[in-house]
Amino acid sequence: MIDVVKELKKEVSKVIVGYSSVLDSLIVGILCEGHILMEGVPGVAKTTTINTLAKALGLQFGRVQFTPDLLPSDIIGAEVFNPKSSEFIVKKGPIFTNLLLADEINRAPAKVQSALLEAMQERQVTIAEESFLLPRPFFVLATQNSIESGGTYALPEAQLDRFMMKIFIKYNTKEEEMEIAERISLETCEAVETVLDEETLKTLQQKIKTVHVDLPVRRYMTDIIFATREPKDYGLEELAPYISFGASPRSSIDLHKASRAYALIHERDYVTPVDVASVCKEVLGHRIILSYEAEADDITVEYIINKILETLPLP
Repeated sequence: MIDVVKELKKEVSKVIVGYSSVLDSLIVGILCEGHILMEGVPGVAKTTTINTLAKALGLQFGRVQFTPDLLPSDIIGAEVFNPKSSEFIVKKGPIFTNLLLADEINRAPAKVQSALLEAMQERQVTIAEESFLLPRPFFVLATQNSIESGGTYALPEAQLDRFMMKIFIKYNTKEEEMEIAERISLETCEAVETVLDEETLKTLQQKIKTVHVDLPVRRYMTDIIFATREPKDYGLEELAPYISFGASPRSSIDLHKASRAYALIHERDYVTPVDVASVCKEVLGHRIILSYEAEADDITVEYIINKILETLPLP
């Protein structure tokens, strides 16, 4: 069954050069049926990566290009009048799919962003007075630009917390960029084949539940979460002024899920502290709210998480 995951990475690699850890995080999110936010500068293949992954997964795929004039009904659908029957009928929006690409999500106003909240959390949407369940599995893979602020609307904390992971996409290495330029200029990218169907995905998702997490490792995960809330209790007094709000309770759930999935795709049936640390930044990074002191002193969330991981004793 793990061979399917290897095949999935192989297919995506036909188009995407490098980004092995990014691909691992995306697969972890997919296996956990979690939503993922990808952030990076323009041109680092955020949208291309998601498009390629969708082709290899073989799931129903939808895309919404977020713009300032977008309306909630453009995403979830609306009631429209049918003149032939003289009745109102429900026209479902692009959100009724397995994998929804929310491209440049921070370009849409708050009303549109909030339209995703119910869908992301409850896996259902309400149109007029009727609720509709979304297809299962259902994922939102969103992208946003990290350097442009003009015409954008920052995602509120409540919406960010709905994302299981936030992945930062950095530049490729020099060698990788040379290969990318060669592939694109000569048009030598291979066609991506579907290697994973819905039934296989469901089987893998069930297999995650069989991955064992020992009690000391579970305590280790909980200590990491609580260290973001009460750093003084863990000998991290220097971090206290820099954290306004620690990770949410949803973080604990997602850290457990992600650690299990990470262990599974690396062919282990048990979770190690290394697995926890490997997914920690993506799961917690967008859920820790920094103070003004942190901004003034140039302290980042990554620094805080690294400090916690360095200080807490390994089980």
